[in-house]
Amino acid sequence: MLLFLLALTGFAFLDSLDVLLVGVTTAVVYDSRLSRRSPVPGALSFLAGVFAVTTVFGLTFVLGLHFLTDLVSLDITPAMRYWAELLAGIVLLVLGSLRGSKGGSAAAVPQWALEARRRPLLLGFVGVAIGLGQAPTAVPYLAALTMISARDPRPSVWPLIIVAYCLIALLPPMLVLFTSTLKTGRSRRFYRGLVRGLKRFGPLSVRVLLLVAGAALVADAVVHHARL
Repeated sequence: MLLFLLALTGFAFLDSLDVLLVGVTTAVVYDSRLSRRSPVPGALSFLAGVFAVTTVFGLTFVLGLHFLTDLVSLDITPAMRYWAELLAGIVLLVLGSLRGSKGGSAAAVPQWALEARRRPLLLGFVGVAIGLGQAPTAVPYLAALTMISARDPRPSVWPLIIVAYCLIALLPPMLVLFTSTLKTGRSRRFYRGLVRGLKRFGPLSVRVLLLVAGAALVADAVVHHARL
């Protein structure tokens, strides 16, 4: 169980290095400072929208997959689990080996998100829209949900595990928001350094973590499948 939770935590930290969420949060903070308003309502509304969608998607995914396996009377054997683990590891290795464009497209904030940054309610809908686009395509999140669905027996607290996963995935933008509210010179320097560091090293860190996680999954699948 401990290794299972550690693996899910690793996937959550992979998801947390999302430059888009950091970019939108930073834009909200910057605009709020120019307008001499608190960035908390708008940024929290945005992050709450992302959190709500990703959490609901995770719960629905696990319940739906469990329902389908019961509907077709499919028994998930250990061999099937390790083949799925091997496939997930290969996908992570492939994604980790891909280089992003140097134009910084991953860090670009959508124009419609910029236009909504002064309205907390609209920012909530922006978070919902971004969550709807990212949750079904986030490979680490899908891998984590598949691991939860395939575990036998499935943990009784699996909904809480998904909630915790989604909270961990939002740590960087929440940290950006928290440090932006502090008024000391040291906290402001930390805030600027944090934003620059996430934008500069975030994509590279994701690639490295994807390669490490993919290699670990492939190695674990090969070792355990050989023992069957």
